Parts: sequence; structure tokens; C-alpha cells
Amino acid sequence: MTYEIINPEAMGCPRGWNNGMLAPEGGRVLFVAGQIGVGEGPGADLAAQFGAALANVKRVVEGAGGTAADVGRLTVYVTDMVAYRGSLAEIGAAYRAVFGKHFPAMSLVAVTELVDPRAVVEVEATAVIPQAHLRPPHATRDLTRTEKP
Repeated sequence: MTYEIINPEAMGCPRGWNNGMLAPEGGRVLFVAGQIGVGEGPGADLAAQFGAALANVKRVVEGAGGTAADVGRLTVYVTDMVAYRGSLAEIGAAYRAVFGKHFPAMSLVAVTELVDPRAVVEVEATAVIPQAHLRPPHATRDLTRTEKP
């Protein structure tokens, strides 16, 4: 998916993200729920959890037939802004390892806690998957439907 990058000159050049991403016509919007990266093990640092959470986002996008380049927006929730600021180099390396040089519109929000007490970061995304790349409906499982006993 080739997004049109929207960075108004009056706002200056953003660092590590884009202010706006305008998706071309002909795709389907995919909303990716908040992903965590606690699978890195107990006590994993913020950068390791961030990389794992971002990889989970990418897995969901790929499950729909897309790529990291189809992500137009990321929202990152962290429980410790001081740790985030102190880990920028490691977080940047983790980001590039998963998303390369694709920089969607991003927001960063500090929160007091996340649902999983082991998690220190959560990442959610919005992607637009080109119609031609969408996986057929049988390629994914609908876990929302449960049969009653």
C-alpha cells in the first residue's frame, strides 16, 4: 500500500513518524487490537517488549494479507515514560527490525497500567490492506463465535 504522506510545511519535519498518512482507494481497513510482548520473558525490558508487541501487530496485518507498509497508524501505550525516554535507541532498533523504514502516523500515551501486569508497553494499529492482497475468508478463524453447551 502506498500512502500519501501528509506533513504540512508549517508543522516542520517530524522525527521518527509522519503526521498523516492518506490511504489510497481500493483497500479494506484493518483495526488491530492492542498487542503486548510479554512473551519475551518475565522482566523483559521495555524495548524487548516493544519489539515483540510490534511483531505481533505485524503478524495480524500479515494474517489479513498485508505487510508492515500497510500500517497507517500506530498507538503506543507505555507504563513508564522515563524508561521510554531512556530507551529510545533500543526502541528505535527494535522498531526498525520489525517495520524497517516505514513510519506511519504514531501516538505515544503514558498509562498507569495495562491489563496484563507483566506488560510495560502495548501497541495498536490501523492498516489499509489492498483489495488484491486480502486473504480469503477461510484463511482466518473467527473466535468470537462460541457454541453454548
